[in-house]
Amino acid sequence: MKIAVLFPGQGSQYLGMGQEFVKTDVACAALMAMAEAACELNLGDLCNDGPMEELTRATNLQPAITITNLICWQAFKNALGNAAVVSCFAGHSLGEYSALFAAGVMSAEDTMRLVSKRGALMEREGKIYPGGMRAVLGLDIDTIEKLIGNYRGPGRVTVANHNTPAQIVISGSMDALDEIGRNFEAQGAKIIALNVSVANHSPLVADAVPDFAEFMKDIEFKPPQIPVYFNVSGAPETDTQRIKEMMASQIAARVRWYGIIEAMLAEGVDTFIEVGPKTVLTGMMRKIVPKGTKVTTMQFDTPASLAECIEKIKT
Repeated sequence: MKIAVLFPGQGSQYLGMGQEFVKTDVACAALMAMAEAACELNLGDLCNDGPMEELTRATNLQPAITITNLICWQAFKNALGNAAVVSCFAGHSLGEYSALFAAGVMSAEDTMRLVSKRGALMEREGKIYPGGMRAVLGLDIDTIEKLIGNYRGPGRVTVANHNTPAQIVISGSMDALDEIGRNFEAQGAKIIALNVSVANHSPLVADAVPDFAEFMKDIEFKPPQIPVYFNVSGAPETDTQRIKEMMASQIAARVRWYGIIEAMLAEGVDTFIEVGPKTVLTGMMRKIVPKGTKVTTMQFDTPASLAECIEKIKT
């Protein structure tokens, strides 16, 4: 068994996420208390009670998702100890910070400080340059890149996430998203508007990159103890300065998720565990894994689903 642990990012949130672990596990409760102090936010109340409109603000959501991921990872370690050896980590966009923590790159407190700052900077850019994101279903990356390359209409648009062979997310200004969306639909695509007000992973948020890089300068990064596959490159990296550079540029760069999973499969990973709220990444796996390739996928975000996950690992 070769295990990859995957951490979700924005879009996986729900009210009540992580709360069963906080209420039943002292170590998980301590993580939540630490995060609230580090971020100066009532994250427990936000995660449990919302309201959803307040939870989904970037400045709140990024630390809320991250602390939920960290709490779920803590519960996983508590349950298994050293019984399961993880071969590699990855996190989707924001989830990459959870992967860095799990791999020993930085402390839990520094992880929370970074995602809190990242969320505030991206929310700032979203107010200056309003935009959005749309999932495009049914077209491959080459077709989408060609249509974007030929686009001469108003605004700006780019590929933000290459999630699966036929699920690509585009990001940009609303006028550009509307117009190019019609071009995609004419090619047979289905367009789904995502519930975000920031054009993440696009040039519209690029002004956040140097400010975030400056903030990150004083954060201690250590080489990963276990390989982490990075969104920007789709590959592992051990040089801490290069990792910092990638984590800054990731804000405005493409998320190469499909490439990450392909690379893990090529390395013989046969078990994927999504650690954190909902099953977004698990759902993507079904669209990525080639037919005939046998892999096991699991996900947990509650004590009950963790118990099911542990049972599968042990058997």
